[in-house]
Amino acid sequence: MVFLGKLPASPRESPRAPGENGKLVLHFRAGDQDFVRLFYSFFKSLVGKDVVVELKNDLSICGTLHSVDQYLNIKLTDISVTDPEKYPHMLSVKNCFIRGSVVRYVQLPADEVDTQLLQDAARKEALQQKQ
Repeated sequence: MVFLGKLPASPRESPRAPGENGKLVLHFRAGDQDFVRLFYSFFKSLVGKDVVVELKNDLSICGTLHSVDQYLNIKLTDISVTDPEKYPHMLSVKNCFIRGSVVRYVQLPADEVDTQLLQDAARKEALQQKQ
């Protein structure tokens, strides 16, 4: 499943609307290999850009995308957490490696992404799966 839009108000709420505040949010299920390849190529093109990664444990980490691998594991540099009061132990961390299976959302600057191209590729993959 691929989703382009804003973050839901709560983790259990299903997101529905396009992105707000200049953010593009990508949500996917890592088990779908066609989408994994699509996003792997997509994320490789965003190396060096600032992103926010929200984990399944509700920790959100802002940082510069350093690398991504075929399992959608993400390495971030120059990180900060969005809620330092809740995660004070993360204040001293400057770089991190995030296992792909624990990622809930990845927020990207909307101006860095060709959304039309991404949506067309996702539609093409979905049509191929139906056949």
